[in-house]
Amino acid sequence: MKIYFYPKESDLNKRIDIFLSENMDKSRSGVQNLIKNNKVFANDKIVKANYKITNENLEIIVEEEEPKDIKVVPQDIPLDLLYEDEDVLIVNKPKGMVVHPAPGHPDNTLVNAVLYHCKGELPGINGEIRPGIVHRIDQNTTGSLVIAKTEKALNSLAEQFKSHSITREYVAIVIDNIKEDEGTIETTIGRSLNDRKKMSINVRNGRDAITHFKVLERFGEYTYVSCRLETGRTHQIRVHMASIKHPVLGDVEYGPKKSPIKNLQGQTLHARVLGFIHPTTGKYIEVSAPLPEYFEKLLNKFRKK
Repeated sequence: MKIYFYPKESDLNKRIDIFLSENMDKSRSGVQNLIKNNKVFANDKIVKANYKITNENLEIIVEEEEPKDIKVVPQDIPLDLLYEDEDVLIVNKPKGMVVHPAPGHPDNTLVNAVLYHCKGELPGINGEIRPGIVHRIDQNTTGSLVIAKTEKALNSLAEQFKSHSITREYVAIVIDNIKEDEGTIETTIGRSLNDRKKMSINVRNGRDAITHFKVLERFGEYTYVSCRLETGRTHQIRVHMASIKHPVLGDVEYGPKKSPIKNLQGQTLHARVLGFIHPTTGKYIEVSAPLPEYFEKLLNKFRKK
């Protein structure tokens, strides 16, 4: 688990162990132990306890172990399977399901369901809480997600995600009318300086993020779009569409605090297409996840208007 920190002007010339002990629920000796075990980075470089913060343009990352009190157990939860063989499993994740256990979501996650489906046999090199998990989609985003069933598959898929060679196309309903038929949003994305739970464009030490969008239908107050990811940053589509004043409908984090449509329970965003090179056969595989019922109903409602 990675935790991100961004120093302010008042933090200049502080030792990093002092800075972190002031900003984490840890003693200074606890922070020093993390540093000793090479778990603290400044701009991706390992630091020592006597490292001083000399400028504000730092992204400090602390790697902490997953919580020990979460025990991941197989649970008999139905899965909507899009594809499966001996190496990979692709599911159509429903709205509201968390991908892997975490504080506040100890069970009833996709991992619990997949463990049951695979009879508990999944590669554990991503840790006990994320067995076989190569990528994630948000709790209230639906659609296609691939799980590795072998270590070979996990390593192959991880490399493809890292090199951005995976095909990832989403569809979304966004607020207001987009005048352009298509476009590209290119910024950097990183942790918000004001709220570490959120992402923001063009922040210090943000990473390159590119989204290509295309208008599928216009409804006046709303626009139905497809978005193809060239990169895969956290909340990328949600952040990018909000940055051009067209937040995803129902996204109360990056859009209006109150959704204009009742009972949406999160953003109207669906991972429709997922494509990659199969880790064993070397052939290209592509699946398309059907839209969830609530999404189809919304589109039909807007079309009738």
